[in-house]
Amino acid sequence: MKELLSVLKISVPSKIYIKDPETSELGKKIIKHSILLLQEIGFENFTFKKLGAKIGSNESSIYRYFESKHKLLLYLTSWYWAWLEYQLVIETFSISDKKNKLEKAIEVVTRETKEDSKYSHINEVILYKIIVNESSKSFLTKEVDVENKEGYFEIYKRLVTRLQQIITEAKPDYKYGFSLASTIIEGALHQCYLKEHFPTITDCKDGETPTDFFNDLVLKLLIDGK
Repeated sequence: MKELLSVLKISVPSKIYIKDPETSELGKKIIKHSILLLQEIGFENFTFKKLGAKIGSNESSIYRYFESKHKLLLYLTSWYWAWLEYQLVIETFSISDKKNKLEKAIEVVTRETKEDSKYSHINEVILYKIIVNESSKSFLTKEVDVENKEGYFEIYKRLVTRLQQIITEAKPDYKYGFSLASTIIEGALHQCYLKEHFPTITDCKDGETPTDFFNDLVLKLLIDGK
């Protein structure tokens, strides 16, 4: 899998950024340190002025890449969903047994992230924590419908669709594939959030993971219960 992933380029919708940060060292530096700063102080307290101070660059230089911190968050979330999509495709494409394929798919989209050494300017472990804590702020806005029409969320929707297709393969007569797919992806993030902040209202602790929970839930619903 690592060999195959190494030749794939993570692509983010071009309307999200002004200049592709992957095309320059400054752009990669902006991405690297924005992840670290977001984890340190949170989205509400994050500003381009603070980021500029971290990277030793003018605030105006960051605006040449992103018009706002909202667009920067959209970039980071889109990059993460694309990275996750690649893993989902590569880790499931050769599995012929439909139940095993579904189990692997659930594992991929619900497991805790490990660092990928191929992207030296992106710490996927920290980015995952940002996705857990901040990703909903990228779409819980008044502009969400306009941004959706502009294609800002196409990678996220594509990821959900890929999981829905695997669900449908396993249970063709199941009517709620999209709802279940989006629930698994968002639910895993929510369970991780609860584990961190409200541990008394989740069972995903003490060795139990969101992967365990969703495998138990989905396989009993689609496979064992048929």
